[in-house]
Amino acid sequence: MEIGKKLIIEKLVTESDTAAYYGSGLLHVFATPGMIALMEKSAHLLAKFSLPENQDTVGIEVNVKHIRATPLGAKVYAEAELVEIDGKKLTFKVMAFDDSGEIGSGTHIRYIINPSKYMGKFS
Repeated sequence: MEIGKKLIIEKLVTESDTAAYYGSGLLHVFATPGMIALMEKSAHLLAKFSLPENQDTVGIEVNVKHIRATPLGAKVYAEAELVEIDGKKLTFKVMAFDDSGEIGSGTHIRYIINPSKYMGKFS
């Protein structure tokens, strides 16, 4: 793990990414829950690439603003940057963009876990 490391991922906005699909609105534009999921995925992959195989992370907090709509079929990008490490707590700056510029930004916190021990809590 290294402060300042970044990862960018991208996808095309499909019908299953829209507010109408999620039920978070009626329009066929990139939904806020879809944007958050893409931001979380970028942070998760950034952490996962740096951790040993027996460790992973779980998201515990998201604080973002979605500032502009993106139409169906557009390409969207999410960037995660590791900005703080506090024991097992990782804090990321997250941003999302489309080809016209920024569409959202904020922070995301994840905790390092042992997946088998974590899932053992539910058995």
